[in-house]
Amino acid sequence: MSSNRLFVARKPMFIGSNKFLSQIKRKYGVKKAGFSGTLDPFACGVLIIAFGQYTKLFRFLKKSPKTYRATLWLGVSSPTLDIEKINKIENIPPFEKNLIYDVASSFEGIFTYYPPKFSAKRVDGKRAYDLAREGKSVELSQISSTIYSIKIINYNHPFVTFEATVSEGTYIRSLAEAIAKKLGCSGTLSYLERIHEGSFVYENEKPLNPLEYLQPPLNRYLGNPNDLILGKKLSANQFEISKPGIYTVVFDKYFAIIEIKDSVYYLLNKVQLC
Repeated sequence: MSSNRLFVARKPMFIGSNKFLSQIKRKYGVKKAGFSGTLDPFACGVLIIAFGQYTKLFRFLKKSPKTYRATLWLGVSSPTLDIEKINKIENIPPFEKNLIYDVASSFEGIFTYYPPKFSAKRVDGKRAYDLAREGKSVELSQISSTIYSIKIINYNHPFVTFEATVSEGTYIRSLAEAIAKKLGCSGTLSYLERIHEGSFVYENEKPLNPLEYLQPPLNRYLGNPNDLILGKKLSANQFEISKPGIYTVVFDKYFAIIEIKDSVYYLLNKVQLC
């Protein structure tokens, strides 16, 4: 039986993604496992998990856009932009609901901002959150994300719950902070959940067919399938689609991911289908 498996787990709040993966490995009795898309300990929700050979697939998966549900606590300050290190709570008057809706929707499109200092971004080889926790100065460069949509779910002052569909690598904590600033107050997240990554959603950890989630389109090898099984040198004219690109090729009970350029290169080969 193949040890390969691809599925979606739901990470609970207040546990690191690596520690949660250790729990998953013990649960299924596996040694080789990995995850894609680190969630902060504070956050919960969708975490893509893979066992065996499937741990090599993460960079080829359709993982975008991502949708998050978050609750913004208005009038609250925290250097982590969540409830981990709250240092000030102010009572602020309620806002008109229409203003909340208008300000949130104004961030749809390209959002340029500084990532949180308490983030996994690397600064001189170190994680920004490690430097921040040591009290050291953290200087991060601006980044841009695409905010495809923001929908207000509920406004019960001082809490604003919203859903945002965004590009990969977006910091929802920074988006929430920007919304609060545009309203003229401080703000931090009191809840954050990742609802889906691309078409990956939580379905009780059921095994997924990787072919349904791979980004590279299918291509067909016209030669002897044993060439692929043995990892032999291939030429572009042996494929149904010969133009340059990255493709998924299925053969027998296996699949490969190849790149056609000046030659044909194996990016992954002989990955077993479950």
